[in-house]
Amino acid sequence: MATTQKDTVEVDLGGRSVAVPKGGLYDRYRMDSDLDEVARDPRVSGVDFFRKLPKTKVDSPIGPTLTPNFYYSISTARLTMLAPSRAIRTRLPRELAPLEVAPGLGLISVMFFRYDVCDIDFYTEAVVGIAVKPARHGKLGFFDLVSALKNEHLDTYVLSLPVSTEIAQVRGHDGYGFPKWVTDLDVDIDANRTTARVANDADGTDLSLSVATPAQKIYPSGERVSALTSYTSIDGAWHSTLSQTNVLSAGTTVLPRDVQLQVGEGRMADDLRSLRPIRQVQLDVVTKGQLALHMPVPTSVQNRK
Repeated sequence: MATTQKDTVEVDLGGRSVAVPKGGLYDRYRMDSDLDEVARDPRVSGVDFFRKLPKTKVDSPIGPTLTPNFYYSISTARLTMLAPSRAIRTRLPRELAPLEVAPGLGLISVMFFRYDVCDIDFYTEAVVGIAVKPARHGKLGFFDLVSALKNEHLDTYVLSLPVSTEIAQVRGHDGYGFPKWVTDLDVDIDANRTTARVANDADGTDLSLSVATPAQKIYPSGERVSALTSYTSIDGAWHSTLSQTNVLSAGTTVLPRDVQLQVGEGRMADDLRSLRPIRQVQLDVVTKGQLALHMPVPTSVQNRK
């Protein structure tokens, strides 16, 4: 159901006025949600993961805020592909280097996220990203590559990151330095099917995905926690942003078949085409999970020739 103007209230983020759902978590708690209240939401499986992650008040480009941002009920999909390192390097800042699985071959991915219960309320987003070597990393070790392929800890550089709500765009762009914009973005993930569609400025399709969901394995809360480090430049200085995913139900398909990936017209499609993807190598779908997204921190990035 569409949100009307009467269903929203205006809040200030670093001097920008942003509409958020009236009576939603952000309206009521301003990033300091009552965990006992959240736990009563039938979409949330529990909040023990978050009780062990105390929040800290920090200054940021969007004003004083609390970190991490808690996502209490999420689902995600990631399609990983091989691409020529030469094409990847044309899209990377020179300080970053692609994570290579073989000489001349790097990893790129298209990701889709659905955040059903979150400190900044429901939204969806999509990503075209490049797997990179960790900052200030020398020669790539075998275990770094294995860890990345198993999605235990991945370092990435984001090319495009559309979202479905204004607060997600302002926080992501101004606060984190991500290339975010607002568009119509549908993501539906369940145990049978994974579908997503990102609209372009003309209401056509920018990027879309439809595929059978891999068989899911259930994990106790806290048993499988994966990490993603993203690098962004904010006011000319490098920062790293850590996100931690508490995986509750997930599945993987290696060399997936019958993947319907439509690369249409738009910013995401242009970014994906520029990387010249060669082959789809892995599909990872989390039908149930939780996430803690930390505010970016300054980081030292090695200059690379």
